[in-house]
Amino acid sequence: MLSLELINYSLKNLWHNRSRSFLTIFSIFIGITTIFIFVSFGWGLYDYTNSFTTSSSVDKIVIQARGSSAPGLDNTFKLTDDDLEVVKKTDGVIEATGSYFRVAEIKKREKIVYTFLASYDPEIPLMIELGILKLQDGRWLRPGEKGGAVLGYNYMLEDKIFPEPYEIGDKIKVDGKDIKVIGILQSVGNPQDDAQIYITNDYMKDLYENISYAMIVARVDVNNMQEIIEKVEKNLRNERNQEKGKEDFFVQSFEDLIASFQTALNIIIGFVILIALISIVVSAINTANTMVTSVLERIKEIGIMKSVGATNSEIFKIFLFESAFLGFIAGIFGTLSGWGLSHLAGVILDNLGWGFLSPHISIYLFAGCIAFATLTGAVSGAWPAWQATRIKPVEALRYE
Repeated sequence: MLSLELINYSLKNLWHNRSRSFLTIFSIFIGITTIFIFVSFGWGLYDYTNSFTTSSSVDKIVIQARGSSAPGLDNTFKLTDDDLEVVKKTDGVIEATGSYFRVAEIKKREKIVYTFLASYDPEIPLMIELGILKLQDGRWLRPGEKGGAVLGYNYMLEDKIFPEPYEIGDKIKVDGKDIKVIGILQSVGNPQDDAQIYITNDYMKDLYENISYAMIVARVDVNNMQEIIEKVEKNLRNERNQEKGKEDFFVQSFEDLIASFQTALNIIIGFVILIALISIVVSAINTANTMVTSVLERIKEIGIMKSVGATNSEIFKIFLFESAFLGFIAGIFGTLSGWGLSHLAGVILDNLGWGFLSPHISIYLFAGCIAFATLTGAVSGAWPAWQATRIKPVEALRYE
């Protein structure tokens, strides 16, 4: 441990060279701020996906027709009532239901927008469970109900989708049809989902001809999930007269969907953190350069300290402390800056309708970033500090 006298000496030296110290702190500060922002938002996304893994959706499997477009936009590949019956009869499937999707024109006065119109069976609301949808106001659709709709959260906000918000009991014009608003959902956290409209399967079939299921959702025995998926695939292949590997459909568990998302998320987060780490490496090189310069400027001082009894370990600790202290200060201000920017960005994204993109702010993130910055400073100054210990007192006193 350094004595208070040597700590005071080090701090005075840093203050004496405050311009250089500031630039060193600033370089580490930028890297730590960047890392804090990326990690906080990445952590927030992991929290979001993990919330699904513990939800009521874990016992679901989803069957979709293969196609390059979004559900309901590609009629080349279809799922029919026959497919639904095959899924229902598969051993291990508790219940199953189909869902229709369609892009619809929504008009209010002179403004027109396009969004997804989705349907479900209120008797088997598996799609509602899959999306973890909850009511904000009104009620859910009733079995066989026609002429009513449940709207996404953004329809109740002023100047979000339309200048004037919708309320329970209002009429909304969907593809030229007036439909009564009987419920409004809580926010999902992204503009697309919060702009969807939900009606019953029966009503969807009345409104549109020749439509096919965009997906089939089934509740299954979670203890035999993979085995049931294989059985569903086999039965659908037989029903559709298709060979293995040439299916025009695919079956996924909800956990598979989340895992696919998390894999993509891992790659993205890893890439952006790599960029941030590169800035930290640059900062570390700058810190090392600062400490090398400091050693060269203080060779005579080192010689004097050694001649009056300072040991090599004390000399080493002085320069190591200075570089670590610069990192520590940069870490404190970097985490505070990162927290402020992350919070501001989270508020802006929430106001824009992207509420699921919220940062995770944790005391562990604060402590980790400060410790990382301090360690970066210490590692950067280790070699210059070691070089300082190798200076011989006699040569140092003669140094010009």
